Amino acid sequence: MSQTKEVNKFWTPLRVACTVIALGLLAAFGVSSCNSNDPSSTTNATRPAASARPAALAMLPQPVLDAENKATSGDPIKLGNYSGKVLLVNLWATWCGPCRMETPELVKLHKEFQSRGVEMIGLSTEDPEASAQMVSDFIREYKVDYQIGWAKREVAQTLMQGRTSIPQSFVIARDGRIVRRFIGFRPDLTPGQIKAALEEALAEKG
Repeated sequence: MSQTKEVNKFWTPLRVACTVIALGLLAAFGVSSCNSNDPSSTTNATRPAASARPAALAMLPQPVLDAENKATSGDPIKLGNYSGKVLLVNLWATWCGPCRMETPELVKLHKEFQSRGVEMIGLSTEDPEASAQMVSDFIREYKVDYQIGWAKREVAQTLMQGRTSIPQSFVIARDGRIVRRFIGFRPDLTPGQIKAALEEALAEKG
């Protein structure tokens, strides 16, 4: 009986309200990004410590530009072929909730900016063979009208620089310089920030 009274005293209305608020904040943070490691994979790499992470990329490295990433259709996706154009590269996965929240916004941005010469590419971090049908269904469900494929492992690792959360988006200037990098997705902030970065890249002289 005394234990029951102690429990009741502990869970005061104020503590209950604070707990609910804290759980809500944790849930909100949890949907902002996912770990890029495929949940079905049994060979997930250990995430490097912050002190071991290399400096953020300023330019797309030549190996990333030259790599041939598998596409859902047509020729492989080679980022080097987009030299001279403003480019947005999005790393994502079909099972990632924030990626699913972000995709409709990327579709809207693509419709808005494609007439101004902006190219958009979505590269899944999943295994191409295992996720082929899921990616196909994803494209159809979200009416994705930009190019979709799979990032080669070395491409994803180089771009992520040890930060394995997805989605990640890179706005790239005509000269291959990374104008802005976005990690995670917040519906109230990210779309506007990506749009501003695209405008910034377009305003630069090639």
